[in-house]
Amino acid sequence: MPVERRPATEAEAAALASAVRLRIIRLTGEVPLTNKELAERLDRDPATMLHHVRKLVAAGFLEALPPRPGNRGAKEIPYRSTGLSWRLSHDADPPSIAEAMLEAYLAEVAELPEGVMDQSRLVVRCDPGELKRRLRSLLDELAAEPDDPEGERLALYLAVYPQG
Repeated sequence: MPVERRPATEAEAAALASAVRLRIIRLTGEVPLTNKELAERLDRDPATMLHHVRKLVAAGFLEALPPRPGNRGAKEIPYRSTGLSWRLSHDADPPSIAEAMLEAYLAEVAELPEGVMDQSRLVVRCDPGELKRRLRSLLDELAAEPDDPEGERLALYLAVYPQG
């Protein structure tokens, strides 16, 4: 079932134009994480991370969950991805979003242990619009399926570009 998409607003596009913020969205997709946990996972300063988290909350990409007890009685706020980024069309995105997506992908892949990534390349001659529609349909289908409790959480990065 196709997902209804809409173009990103200016604020949404600005929020997505950061590799760090794209990684935050991905990390909070399954397990809610606090600002401190995000800072540790992404090796960033907590104050800088809070800036990114607040921008994502304001744009609707993250939601704050009820506070939970932290160290020494402090309250920690976990954040969870809303899934909004998947419901936006990216046909007219500014180049800054495409650059952020590639940068986020490269940062994530750089952290992987050797030998765990499966890659493929292929050059085909076809209608680009039809190929994009079919790939998007497959990705929508996968996104809509309930999580397999026995399955492994996987990330996909897909780029379709003209071959000169």
